[in-house]
This record gives sequence, C-alpha cells and structure tokens, in this order.
Amino acid sequence: MNNKEQQILKFIKYTPSIFILILSLIITLFFYFENKKTFLKEKEDIKNNYILENKNLIKEEVNRVYNFILKLQNSTEIELKNSIKSRVYEAHTIANSIYNKYKNQKSKEEIFELIKTALEDIRYNDGRGYFFIVDNKAVSLLQPSIKEFENKSLFEYADKKGYKFMQTIVKTIEEKTERFDQYYWKNPNSSENSSKKISFYKYFEPLNIAIGSGEYVEDYEKEIQKKALDYINLIRIRENGYIFIINYDGIFLNHLRKEFLGKSALTDNNLSYIKSIILDFIKISRNGEGYYSYIQDKKINTDIPMNKTSFIKGLNNWEWIIGTGFYEDDINEVIEEKKALLDNNFTIYVKNFFILSIFLTLILLVISKYVSKFLENKFDDYKKELKKKQSILYQQSKMAAMGEMIGNIAHQWRQPLSTISTSSTGLIACKNLGVLEDSLLLDSLNKINNSAQYLSNTIDDFRNFFNPNKIKNEFSLKNSIKTTFELISAQFNAQNIHIIKNIEDIRVCSYENELIQALINILNNARDALKNKGNELDKRLIFIDILKKDKNAIIKIKDNAGGINDKNIKKIFEPYFTTKQKSEGTGIGLYMTQEIIVKHLEGEINVSNKSFIYIDNSYTGAEFEIKLPIL
Repeated sequence: MNNKEQQILKFIKYTPSIFILILSLIITLFFYFENKKTFLKEKEDIKNNYILENKNLIKEEVNRVYNFILKLQNSTEIELKNSIKSRVYEAHTIANSIYNKYKNQKSKEEIFELIKTALEDIRYNDGRGYFFIVDNKAVSLLQPSIKEFENKSLFEYADKKGYKFMQTIVKTIEEKTERFDQYYWKNPNSSENSSKKISFYKYFEPLNIAIGSGEYVEDYEKEIQKKALDYINLIRIRENGYIFIINYDGIFLNHLRKEFLGKSALTDNNLSYIKSIILDFIKISRNGEGYYSYIQDKKINTDIPMNKTSFIKGLNNWEWIIGTGFYEDDINEVIEEKKALLDNNFTIYVKNFFILSIFLTLILLVISKYVSKFLENKFDDYKKELKKKQSILYQQSKMAAMGEMIGNIAHQWRQPLSTISTSSTGLIACKNLGVLEDSLLLDSLNKINNSAQYLSNTIDDFRNFFNPNKIKNEFSLKNSIKTTFELISAQFNAQNIHIIKNIEDIRVCSYENELIQALINILNNARDALKNKGNELDKRLIFIDILKKDKNAIIKIKDNAGGINDKNIKKIFEPYFTTKQKSEGTGIGLYMTQEIIVKHLEGEINVSNKSFIYIDNSYTGAEFEIKLPIL
C-alpha cells in the first residue's frame, strides 16, 4: 500500500468523527454566544433594533416598488418596439399582397395608390398609431399626421435635436433592410411642439420605398404609469401600511385617503398643513432617497396626531416620490412583549440547546464510525478489484502487443529468409554441376551474411521494444517515430499505406518504450480503419506531425479513413469498447494507450474528427493528439 492510499484510508477513518466533533463544538459555541450577544443587545436597545427592523422593511417595500417600475419601463419599451415592428410587418404583408395581386394588371403608380389607400386609414393604439411611406429621395408619400408634408422631400428636415431622421430612412432603402429609430415629431395629443417618438422602418422592394410606423414615448409612458399605479394601489404592508405616490408638483397619485388623489399639497388650501412635509419629500427625492420622521396630523383609522417615520425614494425620470412608513405606537406594544419574554426564553433555550447538542453529537459520532468502516471496506474492495482488472488489462495488452510484433517479425523476415534460401540453393546447384566460381561463391555468401545481419538487427529492435525499462530517460521523439516504423513498417507497406511526416526534432524525458507502445496502438488502429475501407479510397494516408507548443511536445496522428462515428467517439478510450468483430479486436488497445499517456507519461490525449485537403483532394479522418511535457 503506497503513501497516498494510506492517507486516503486515514482520511476515511478519522475525518468524519473529527469533523463532527469540531463542527458540533463550533455550532454549539457559536449559537450560545450569538444568542447571548443578541439577548444582551436586545436588553440594552430593543426599541432601536425594532425601529431599525421596521425601517428596513419599509425601505425594502419601497425598493421593491421602485424596481418593479424600472422593470415595467424596460419591458414595456421592448414590448412597444415589438408591437411597432409587428404592425409594420402587417402593413408590409398588406402591401405585398396588393402588389402580387395587381403586378400584371396595373402600373406601379396605380399599385402604389392602392397600397396608400389601404394603409392610410388604419389606426391602432387608441388611434395614435398610423403608417407612413417614404421613397428613396426622402419624399413623404404617405403622412396621415401632417398632410402638408405629403409629396414633399424632407431630406434636410431635422427635429428639434438637429437629427435628420429622413436620411436614415433613405439609408434603410439603399441598404434594403429594416431598423428602429428615435426622433422628435409633432404629437397631436401633447401641448409640446414635438415629442420623442420610437419608429420602425422596413424596405418594400417592389416599389423601392420604406413603410414605417411609430409611437410617442410620453404616450406609452402614461400607459406604464397607469399600470404601475393600479398595481401599487393593491399593496398593503401589515395592518395600516401602504405605498404613497406623489409627483414633484405635490400632486397625490396614490394614497390610502382617496380624498387626496389628484390634489396638490403645494396649491390646495385644504392640504396646506402638510405642505412643508411634501416640500421636504421633494428635496429628498430629487437627491435620491432617505428616511424622514415627522408628526402626521391624522393617523389612518384614528385621526389622532402620531409620530411617523417614512422612507422615500425619487423616480426622477417620472418625477415621482415613492414612499411608505410606520407609526411608532404600532411597535411599542410588541417591544414591551419582547422584553417580558427575553429572560425566560433565553434560559430555557440555552438549557435545551446544550442537551440537544450533546445528544445529536453522540448519535452522529456513532453513525460516523459505521460510515467510516463501511467506506474503508468499500475502498479496500475497490482497490483489490481495480488491481485485478489492471493486471488483466495489462496482460491482455501485452499479449496483443506480442501478437502484433510476431506478425511484424513474420513480414520483415520473409524477404531476407528467401534471399538466404535462394543463395544457398544456388551454391549447391553450382557445386553439383561443377560450375561454382569464386566470384559467385563470394557474392552469395555476402548476400547470406547481409540477410543474417538484418535478421539479427530486427531481433535487437524487438528485444529493445519489450525491454521492461521503468527508468525515465531523455530521448528524441524523431528517433522514437523512426523506431516505431521499423517495428511495424512491414504490415503498413503490405497494405499500401503512405506515411506523411512533418516532425520537429524535440527531446523529452520519459519512458520511450511505453510511448512507442502507445504510438503503435494508435497507428495500428489507423491501419485497421484504412484496411476496412477496402477500395473506397484512392490513397491510404496517415499523417504524423510533431511540433513544440509552449512547454509541451504535440504529437498529431491522423488518417483519411472517414473518421469515427459521432456516437462512438466519446467511448473510444473505454476498456473493451471496440467497433471491430470480436475476432479482430479486444477493445483494450486505445484504453491502455490513454493509461500510458496520462498516468505513466503524465501527458494528455484527445481524439476528434478532422476534415482537411491534401494535394487538392478533400479528406476526413480521425486525429489523435498527444501532449507531452518537454524537458
């Protein structure tokens, strides 16, 4: 058992109990001192705390209403824009329908008049909404709100801010698109010369015009305000609490006293007794928010003067004062009751809490002991099972690798053995016939000797590959690739597979034989994928790239076999997963490859499908990317 496993076992065995004891002690002491501190604090200043609680409550209620109005403003503007856009789309559909109906019967001028007639009298949003049409010269072809502007070019027309919005409409036509816009325009429902308006334009290609519509900001703000006031009127806070709304002109917009609504405390003589209070409200609201304490002449439901504390907040874009408050006499009774209960409750609480804490701690300690034992046993079982499975997998991987290597030896020995056989047979024949010459003898013996040396070198290569060297050493990735192909090149040549290399000479310190095993597994996987394609491919290609990136060596191996099925690519490194027939694969090669790269070589391996071009041909294939730390 290694040190890491011993640490895990100790952690499982002792941590739960220690954690429970410490946590129980901390919680017990925390609750005791916190409650004692709270008790003493409430004894000293219970009234101030309760007033603060009510202050927080009224502030929270005001902020809730304030945030509701802001959200309503934002959402309503979005809804308004969507509404305007929807209306313009409807008009666009009507125009398109008329055009398609008469395009082969009437001239474009006649069709336009039909469209103009159809859209001219359409109104929406309580009659405020209408459609207008502008051509690419900024000529207002339809303008129901200001008839004198029709058939006139407004290209240089500017609103009160100097914005020439007609040029934006022309730009919309030129770009053949659509857009929202904001400008100032005469509002028939307002006393102002012009009001801010949100509009939407859409290009109508058949007649090279833009169809648009809009809505005035102040008109929809009035609708928002009505919605907000309807909602606020329903809010009640405890028994006598409510939200009041007063504008900066001192006019009551919402109040529990209905007789106040619509009246100004600044100009109405009947409300002059609260004029100074309202002026202070306005001052605080213009600066943001704040608390304000005062004597209200008539408390709701009693008509008796009473001390009141209010929290008010200014909504400056609407010039609204949002506020609510509480009466001090409403909290006095609660304060007295709390003082009477504090002493008795604290004594009972401390006693019960300590008893409960000790009881629960004992129960949790017993449970933690059983849990620790259970986890310890499970960890031992898991470790044994994992060790057993790892042993089986390594054995299977080793056997699979040996099988592959034997196949490679057979391929690489076939030609030199044939050379030896042919040379020796030729010498015997020449000797029997009496025609054996020294030159032929020397030449044949050289061939036999060279073939024997090649066989010997091949044996050394395979012996070095299977050498169980577990000591890290520095080596060149370029040489590792060379060694890898010396071991497997025979079967790749037999399958007519072309290898394209782009390799930087990078040195790393790791386990070279294990890296070679991983590379062989990946390359054999690519070989099998290319072999299964049969004659579908004009060329069977494998690309190997080695490059340096940051402090890592990146090895990329990809093929042109079409890639891995999307539903299988996430399972490719799972043990025993294979898409081959059982007679062709065990499903452990790529699993062991990942184990080697990640756990032994401390690197990373990923696989993905790539599309690429090679010599003017497009291919798709799987790409394995290995990342190894550099020296």
